[in-house]
Amino acid sequence: MSSFSLLLNQVCLQRSPVTGRLQVQLLSRKLPSSSLGQYIFPMGSFKTRSSPKDKVVLVMGATGTGKSRLAIDLAAYFGGEVVNSDKMQVYDGLDVVTNKVTDEERAGIPHHLLGGIPPDAEFTASDFRREATRAVESIVRRGRLPIVAGGSNSYIEEMIEGAGREFRRRYECCFLWVDVQLPLLHAFVAERVDCMVERGLVEEVRGLFDPDVVNYSRGIRRAIGVPEMDRYLRAEVTETDEEAKARLLEAALDEIKANTCKLTCCQLQKIHRLSTLSGWNVNKVDATEVFRKKEDEAWAAQVACPSIDIVAKFLQQTLTEEDQVAAAAAQEAEQFALVPKENRPCLMNETVALAATTRKAAAALVTAGVDMVKVASTTVAVVGATV
Repeated sequence: MSSFSLLLNQVCLQRSPVTGRLQVQLLSRKLPSSSLGQYIFPMGSFKTRSSPKDKVVLVMGATGTGKSRLAIDLAAYFGGEVVNSDKMQVYDGLDVVTNKVTDEERAGIPHHLLGGIPPDAEFTASDFRREATRAVESIVRRGRLPIVAGGSNSYIEEMIEGAGREFRRRYECCFLWVDVQLPLLHAFVAERVDCMVERGLVEEVRGLFDPDVVNYSRGIRRAIGVPEMDRYLRAEVTETDEEAKARLLEAALDEIKANTCKLTCCQLQKIHRLSTLSGWNVNKVDATEVFRKKEDEAWAAQVACPSIDIVAKFLQQTLTEEDQVAAAAAQEAEQFALVPKENRPCLMNETVALAATTRKAAAALVTAGVDMVKVASTTVAVVGATV
């Protein structure tokens, strides 16, 4: 694999909202080389001449499978923004209990509907459809790729199929399903609950706990991890036997693990049903080996790169004639980058020189190590980054 492909897998090109120049943004985590050197994507709206629809990527899967991680990788690669579709993560608070991605994990990728709703408010599937559609519209207007990700499949179904299927009429969708074999996934979510306890799960729920509240069917109190802790938190006030309280805490955590496993089964049943619906082109990505090996390299090879390839092909038809010339330039630059600098010609061939008249082609050439000063016969827009 050439150096150009290696570089392309580590950066994505974005247009600065301030200067309008192309900038290079590093991926949230390094990916191994793949066969994606051929792809260059326009910075504008993702639509085709044959189809006026803008494009949206949706990442589905059971809880704990890595949906958020994949959404962030895709957003970093393609210049996108993430719209959260987890019905508990839309609320303010309980960041550990609801397993929200941290600021560090977001890697600078804008997220929408991640918090912002008051903890006691009702937020229905219809509310989500309205707010998520607004977020998608905003992302599209700014020439970015919307990536909807979360485990609340009923919310996703409402967005796609609700309101007379308006969303389906306006947008072309690519569905990614991150799947993991259930025995491995159940073992993982059990371990994750233990990790959440270490990160402050009990303290978070204690901060929300109100002994006068017995209704756990509204707002963020529905989240797995809150109602299960009720008996233990009440015992903290009335029980003096420390061993009894310890047993209640252990029972609560076991119940959280069991209910999370039940949730994964329900989510998978829902995804299986959705995958049979007309127009739901669901691409299954098997992440089982990632959970077996527990290595970042396995994630990149088994999940991130295959998903990038799927989305790249989904978006590839958006290339205009200008973009196709730029893609040809990228291929030429890939070969050019392999030539020792002392042996490189002073001028590129006609294809590279022609393609260098576009900003994205110029950015691709710079990424590949081409000295743009030597392409003196072309009009090259300034590239706002140095690789």
